Amino acid sequence: MASDTSRLGFYLLLAPILLWLVILIILPHIGLFIVSISEKIGPREYETGFDNYAAFFGEPLYWRTFARTAIMSILATVLTLILGFPIAYYIAKLTRGRTKTTLFLMCMIPFWVSELVRTFGWMILLRETGVISNALQYLGLVDGPVEMLYNDAAIMMGLVYTSILFMVVPLVTTLDSLDDSLIEAGYDLGGTSTSIMREIVIPHAMPGIVSGCIVVFMLSLGNYLTPILLGGKDSLWFTGMIYTQFITRFNWELGSAFGFLLLALSSLVVFAGLKLSRQSLIETMGRT
Repeated sequence: MASDTSRLGFYLLLAPILLWLVILIILPHIGLFIVSISEKIGPREYETGFDNYAAFFGEPLYWRTFARTAIMSILATVLTLILGFPIAYYIAKLTRGRTKTTLFLMCMIPFWVSELVRTFGWMILLRETGVISNALQYLGLVDGPVEMLYNDAAIMMGLVYTSILFMVVPLVTTLDSLDDSLIEAGYDLGGTSTSIMREIVIPHAMPGIVSGCIVVFMLSLGNYLTPILLGGKDSLWFTGMIYTQFITRFNWELGSAFGFLLLALSSLVVFAGLKLSRQSLIETMGRT
């Protein structure tokens, strides 16, 4: 009786998660896939086929934008890791008590407002009449207004800024579990800072690195606001193309195909990252 009761309690606790997965994730994806393989042959007349996917590979603008989005998302992930790792290491291993809490809170403060507000903040800073341009003119470093928006550098800056917290948090969590005595032992045995970082710290932090990279890459790949606002209407970001197909052209069939191609790309890159780092997804998420 006790076993049956505990099993029932487990299923009841699991039910909301399963309902959430089925209703909000699995069923919509099934519906979108069905739409993506539907070819419109007349008013409300469809037949099954893969012409929507063929249209993607047949149009250079589509697959070049797809490749550009993937490359810039990977680059944004790498830059976020390079910037986030020293921050996480400092918070986790070089600070204690209230200082650690304060620094961690400072990393989270920008995320108390929406992504839209944060992106508009960057636009105010980078536009030709913005804070940075005026400061450069005031210091005499430039002769006139400097437009820093609507280019790849602005997009990259926005992507890194909007996702760096999702790199820092898992890294701090993983590095916190590293025993300080292991680092001290490494120095006692004649290790240098570089060798200790390479042989002790990074291997221990690998689950946090992998999970942070997965989250940041997916956020960057699926980001819409930051590339469009900071890169302008000609930013050539693949999510912008998906939006155009759904909302502007009402071509849900091609938009659905684009969405599944983006899903396939993200899954492939995550799988390749796990294989290269020799990590498993379950162990990685479990340790972070």
